[in-house]
Amino acid sequence: MSPQDERSDVAEETMVSQPEKKPISTIVVIIAMQTEALPLVNRFQLTEDVDSTFPKGVPWVRYHGFYKDLNINIIWPGKDATLGVDSVGTISAALVTYASIQALQPDLIINTGTAGGFKAKGACIGDVFLASEVAFHDRRIPIPVFDQYGVGLRRTFPTPNLLKELKLKVGKLSTGDSLDVSQQDEAAIIANDATVKDMEGAAIAYVADLLSVPAIFIKAVTDIVDGDKPTAEEFLQNLAVVAAALDQSVPQVVDFISGKCLSDL
Repeated sequence: MSPQDERSDVAEETMVSQPEKKPISTIVVIIAMQTEALPLVNRFQLTEDVDSTFPKGVPWVRYHGFYKDLNINIIWPGKDATLGVDSVGTISAALVTYASIQALQPDLIINTGTAGGFKAKGACIGDVFLASEVAFHDRRIPIPVFDQYGVGLRRTFPTPNLLKELKLKVGKLSTGDSLDVSQQDEAAIIANDATVKDMEGAAIAYVADLLSVPAIFIKAVTDIVDGDKPTAEEFLQNLAVVAAALDQSVPQVVDFISGKCLSDL
């Protein structure tokens, strides 16, 4: 290798590392349900975007404002135009993540919200987890290599200092488009070694990875998947209480992020 090649390699490494050394300025927080989003909107005193940055006709809602030295954007996919329910699931999550990155150019994405937890992995109602990995459990493609593509395993952006400071629990997150769990889903979740499951995380991770935007995932447990109560009943029973738990944890994460570079996390 010539000296010129060596200088080129060093320059390339420097260019790659520069974003991690720049103070975090803009964050996008993606939340699937209005019940989960509004406490944080109020906590950060954000304003709903009247002249939407998103395409005309989509139900996506952006709340934005400044908190300390951060430009905070909470993105909620809105309600289904026909049925009037929250636009949960991987399709809405992927679309709104892509549109938010294109429009807002965030330094960091935070996906937060509720999740099911597994008591076999030590999860309890109200626990807040920071995901270490994300994967799908309902994209079954039993063909070599395609099977790995279906699972879509991705590591999240590493935040060792944040974990040490806030003492959050850590676990792997598995994503599927159903609230309940079939026998096939359960087998895939066990294979994913997941502690918590949701309906958006892996889709958001896919888009964030595609567009090279760091992403972290903060999930609070509303229901115990391997427990005795029906999932839907337990989820609805605990939704408001667990949303309040997120209202405590997410601001702590944002406070820690403020004034730091990605490499400080």
